[in-house]
Amino acid sequence: MLSKTLSFTILGLSAFPVEVEVDISRGLPGITIVGLPDSSIKESKERIRSALINSGFDFPLKKIIVNLSPADLKKEGTGFDLAIALGILSGEGLLEKEKLKNKAFVGELSLDGSIRGVRGILPFVLKAKELDLEEIILPYENLREAKLVKNFKISAFKHLREIFDYLKFGKGPLYENEEIENLFEEEFQGDFSEIVGQHFAKRAFEISAAGGHNILLIGPPGAGKTMLASRLPSILPPMSYEEALETTKIYSVAGLLSPEKPFISARPFRNPHFNISEAGLIGGGPFPRPGEVSLAHNGVLFLDEFPEFRRDVIEALRQPLEDGKVTITRAAFTVTYPARFILVCAMNP
Repeated sequence: MLSKTLSFTILGLSAFPVEVEVDISRGLPGITIVGLPDSSIKESKERIRSALINSGFDFPLKKIIVNLSPADLKKEGTGFDLAIALGILSGEGLLEKEKLKNKAFVGELSLDGSIRGVRGILPFVLKAKELDLEEIILPYENLREAKLVKNFKISAFKHLREIFDYLKFGKGPLYENEEIENLFEEEFQGDFSEIVGQHFAKRAFEISAAGGHNILLIGPPGAGKTMLASRLPSILPPMSYEEALETTKIYSVAGLLSPEKPFISARPFRNPHFNISEAGLIGGGPFPRPGEVSLAHNGVLFLDEFPEFRRDVIEALRQPLEDGKVTITRAAFTVTYPARFILVCAMNP
């Protein structure tokens, strides 16, 4: 029996809808997943099997084929677990197909059936709202981040059984999260007013902050270069809501948001070590992730011991400094990350 559910995958900073088709038929028992899945999706077979059994369901001893459509788009991540598990339950006749229509499902399953959070929730919810879906069902761990999107129905759960009861009998949603307050309560590591002396350097930093200019510090160790650089964000203008949301999307895709503080309201300050690779600074990998230049978007990128950075790493800064964005090209796809930042470099004489 064929069933269909909807989930999402990330490419760059954008979410793409993925239709999860589950077909259960007679044949040799087992699960086959097709549609260009990565290894984390292929391993989901064992997670889903254990999660269903430990949630009180009988796992079907039949041939199960899972297709992630469109089949020519590479998929990664563990967020498809929930959609596949519900597709199996629907294919077995335990859930009506109508209950899964016009909804999106995102979440990773533990072996005991509990649902873990995934990265990229903010782009997922924004895309679900754009597609005019009825609601999105996701892990409770990601609820605060998802609540950043207003005027859209979001249901969060902690266990697979709770989602089954909600879809089957209308129980719940069991968890509601308080509205996120004080979104723009900025937290800085240090304040510019704490610096005593250094009048010439402070004047240079004020000019840099006023015009968004890059700056190079030259001085002996202990002169206060790092102290000055780390306090630059405290005199930059507050971020607008659009800037903060764009920065939060980058951190969501990178998996760097905490459930307690799901909104980036203060301007970022990134200080990578000088042995960083080009991919680490600019972004990249088999499935591209944002690099330090994108994590510093709308904030400050501080490169200490500047002459120690490799030549190719320094040369790679040309495009983001000129264009305010980074384009990463692979054989199958091209992604673009925003990268507008103030570059602060420090070196010894």
